[in-house]
Amino acid sequence: MKVFVTADNHFFHKNIIKYCKRPFNSVREMNDYMIKRWNKKVTKKDLVFHLGDFAFITTENLIKVRRKINGTIIIIPGNHDRKKMMRECGFIVSPTNIIRIDNIVLTHRPLPVVHSGVVNVHGHIHEKNIHGKRINASVDVTGFEPKPIEKYFKEAGRILKGHK
Repeated sequence: MKVFVTADNHFFHKNIIKYCKRPFNSVREMNDYMIKRWNKKVTKKDLVFHLGDFAFITTENLIKVRRKINGTIIIIPGNHDRKKMMRECGFIVSPTNIIRIDNIVLTHRPLPVVHSGVVNVHGHIHEKNIHGKRINASVDVTGFEPKPIEKYFKEAGRILKGHK
């Protein structure tokens, strides 16, 4: 089993293409591309931490997307996600807004203060970046695909080494 991290897919969100200057001509093209990239990396046996804003849709469409993508998904709900709907559609919804694993802290929104010894891996800000002890995991900066959690552990180690 491999573990991945991603955020801010916004499946079915037409205006996100314009807002974030995504290189797609339609929602269908965007959705198909992200599903293809997801499944190229993630197998059915893998685990994905999704850091929120998975989709901007109805329950019916959410179920369609969930059935097409691989892996077990633990979601930290973002401002566009509804916990009850996510549970009903096969997601594991984090009971907290923060998940700490070793030297990384997973959240939807970037933390205003990042404590000593950890780096915040987050979504919410799409194509933007905040410097310091924060790493943006949004699909807008990761090639529209989940990235292995090891990438974030390595980056966190590098960042923490520079903050001593």
